[in-house]
Amino acid sequence: MADSTTDTEITEAGTTLASQGEADAPEAPSRSWLEIELEDDMDEELEQAVDDSRVPPELRAKFERHRKNSLDRHTYFSELLRLQGELVKLQDWVRYKGLKLVVLFEGRDSAGKGGAIKRITQRVNPRTCRVVALPAPSDREKTQWYFQRYVPHLPAAGEIVLFDRSWYNRAGVERVMGFASEGEVEDFFRDVPEFERMLVRSGIILVKYWFSITDEEQQLRFLMRIHDPIKQWKLSPMDLQSRVRWEQYTKAKEAMFERTSIPEAPWHIVEGNDKKRARLNCMAHLLSVVPYEEVPHEEITLPERVFDPNYERRTLPPELYVPERY
Repeated sequence: MADSTTDTEITEAGTTLASQGEADAPEAPSRSWLEIELEDDMDEELEQAVDDSRVPPELRAKFERHRKNSLDRHTYFSELLRLQGELVKLQDWVRYKGLKLVVLFEGRDSAGKGGAIKRITQRVNPRTCRVVALPAPSDREKTQWYFQRYVPHLPAAGEIVLFDRSWYNRAGVERVMGFASEGEVEDFFRDVPEFERMLVRSGIILVKYWFSITDEEQQLRFLMRIHDPIKQWKLSPMDLQSRVRWEQYTKAKEAMFERTSIPEAPWHIVEGNDKKRARLNCMAHLLSVVPYEEVPHEEITLPERVFDPNYERRTLPPELYVPERY
């Protein structure tokens, strides 16, 4: 569990944000349904904030020093909810105009890609905005054209696809860990610019993000995972090797930027040492890449429920219900 200071800060952040804009107004006798809904939304995000703040005692002092430079919670939550509202508008625009949007998330292990993706998708419609996180290729897939297993996941008109790691595995982990030969890596560097130009010519908007963190920050995040049983699943043997081969990954990243940042699909680097700033900066930039407008919506009227005076609701046996322990 988080310490008492963290719990207090989180509670205050939720209370402050829920009443945002009412500081100078007279005290209302009761809360509106909109305020109650906002509070529910805040609770969901605050739960994730509690999880982010769960720090083992072994790392408490180091984490507290680190947190002093972080974005304050009030600013973070205010901007997060505002940007998430804009992302809903962006998704409506993509559907309305029949656009196709692909966003790639790359970066070192523990750089914050997953956290950013989670906040981007938190309030949008999952039917037309999906996340693709492919496992290691099967033996059959290893014999295919390298890009073949990614192609079926590309969007149709009106869809957004977020790749949590992508075909750039070949330029990173596969190259550094020796899963791909130098010849295969060279073929990739020669092919990927043309592959991405083909995607753009087909009408796909392609956005590429690299989440960057320092050596010291990655070490801290790995130590937090090692000492936190709830987060240990995030730490794989491959992650541990990435610490050993930090400099090799750096060289691979630099070569990737040099050879694959093209005018049609340039790389965008997100400074990730502060998770909150990284999420907000990434979301704000994504909104700036696709010019969008608010889509006109027809007014929705809730129809009256059909009422049958002769219908009597049956009493269900108690064993069907989940026990109410809370």
